[in-house]
Amino acid sequence: MCGIAGWVDFNCDVRRDTATLEAVTRTMACRGPDAEGMWTGEHVALGHRRLSIIDLEGGRQPMVAEEGGRVLACLTYSGEVYNFQELRRELKGRGHTFRTHSDTEVVLRGYLEWGEGVVDHLNGMYAFAVWDERAQTLVLIRDRMGVKPLYYFPTANGVVFGSEPKAILAHPAVPRRVGPEGLREVLEMVKTPGSGVFAGMYEVRPGQLVRVRREGLSRRTYWALEAREHPDDLKTTIETVRALLDDIVERQTVSDVPLCSLLSGGLDSSVITALASQKLSARGEGAVRSFSVDFADHGVEFVADPVRGSSDAPFVRDLVDRIGADHSEIVMDSAELADPSLRDRVLRALDLPPAYWGDMWPSLYRLFQSVREQSTVALSGESADEVFGGYRWFFDPEAVEAETFPWLTSATGKYFDGKSLFDPALLRKLEMPEFLRDSYAQAISETPVLAGEDGTNRRMRQMSYVNLTRFVQTLLDRKDRMSMAVGLEVRVPFCDHRLVEYVFNAPWEMKSFDGREKSLLRAATKDLLPESIVQRVKSPYPTTQDPAYERGLRTALAEVLDDSSSPVLPLLDQVAVKNLLASPLGEVSAQYDRSGLEMALGLNSWLAAYDITLDL
Repeated sequence: MCGIAGWVDFNCDVRRDTATLEAVTRTMACRGPDAEGMWTGEHVALGHRRLSIIDLEGGRQPMVAEEGGRVLACLTYSGEVYNFQELRRELKGRGHTFRTHSDTEVVLRGYLEWGEGVVDHLNGMYAFAVWDERAQTLVLIRDRMGVKPLYYFPTANGVVFGSEPKAILAHPAVPRRVGPEGLREVLEMVKTPGSGVFAGMYEVRPGQLVRVRREGLSRRTYWALEAREHPDDLKTTIETVRALLDDIVERQTVSDVPLCSLLSGGLDSSVITALASQKLSARGEGAVRSFSVDFADHGVEFVADPVRGSSDAPFVRDLVDRIGADHSEIVMDSAELADPSLRDRVLRALDLPPAYWGDMWPSLYRLFQSVREQSTVALSGESADEVFGGYRWFFDPEAVEAETFPWLTSATGKYFDGKSLFDPALLRKLEMPEFLRDSYAQAISETPVLAGEDGTNRRMRQMSYVNLTRFVQTLLDRKDRMSMAVGLEVRVPFCDHRLVEYVFNAPWEMKSFDGREKSLLRAATKDLLPESIVQRVKSPYPTTQDPAYERGLRTALAEVLDDSSSPVLPLLDQVAVKNLLASPLGEVSAQYDRSGLEMALGLNSWLAAYDITLDL
């Protein structure tokens, strides 16, 4: 896994600007702590920071393909292609020769063989830029599900690009401005595909290819979810899901560095951990390493709440005992999660305010930091809920029928509303309800339609689509930024596009055939798991229940209020802030009700640290 950056300028010779190339490349050092590489042509500068995973010696980048001393193409690449060994054999059969054993060279040679069509051959998570010297063209490509990030900023004479916004912002041609569109994206828990938040900046959409030529910039979608007839009966569907998972995990446990699994004791992570254990054992590679997280002092014993119904620890122990995993529990200090220095590291990893989910950001950062001391690659159960229908809102009639994103309905939305401390006049000016309505309408209009599908399946297809293209992106972003900030690669087997396509088209009555969430996944993998986990109800990533965390947030917000230079002050309803600070501790401490506190603090830190000009 790596970080990439660079730019194209068709009106000047960029080879003279090595200082800028070094600056944009080194912003990606956290994503690639093992090596740095840079390459320039007359109109293109490519930078790379490497986290070595496959072919530790041979996979250095940017990687150049030459013929007779003439450069054909140059690639700067981030990610993993899990079918690279098969592609390598195919390309060898087509006459290609290889100098390394890396998947990077397979992608580069694949581009020389198939051009942009190389994307149709790749299975994996990736974001890369390839400069075609012959055609004087830069091509930016992102994986189908958007596991790996890639941003770009079109300029008058080309483009600036990078794995994260910070790389682009390091280029002198890029201003640090945010307009109404960007601020809406920050304040609402809605991720518009393609939005880069900063004015003029975009994100390459999942399954999209961006082509930059002297004549201008163009975009092409090479993959999107499609509505197809599902020909299989229930038994065959369950067997197919299991066969896909077996193949996916077999591929994703290949690594030249230490690998582990992130284990919560829920169905998703337990399935991945059990399958990984099975694959590693079959190859004689020993017990799977696994890691879980808990808090040193909740302040009280665990109390069920509207989001989490049970503690993870007993279920983690059940699976560890079942498969014989080499397990470690990472224990968090709740008070530390509110520490300003830790929150600043989170902010700079994200390039945006870490508002929603509150303490999950710093706790994930700390978890990954601890995991990285022993492993370089981790498997995660992320996205199973979106693929198989695991969230409560899939089964809540109000959420299903609502004409908005289901995670923002009254049954669940109160946990994700971070706007409570902002000036009502600002919110009216930003037209937040209209923004939300238009975003939802856009998502629904994109949803593929299957002719003859009944009303229930048509509606549940829409529910699946908005979860797979909107909600899951926020989770993948969070996991990518927090893991790559400490140089840890996290793989997400449930995002394999073959599995996503297959389950997306299974009718809802199959996905919920036993009246529960994730029926297909549970049926396909129950032989791997303890009965306690097979029967466990969905429970999300743990958050602290220790009042010390909220106390730390309140102290920080009081300091913001007392500092007249705090950039967020003009945006806040200061009466509401004072009322909150005067209320008894714990009055807003139920899970996720802290969103207002988190958002105000996060936005203030972001505006100050990134020296942002708001164009409102």
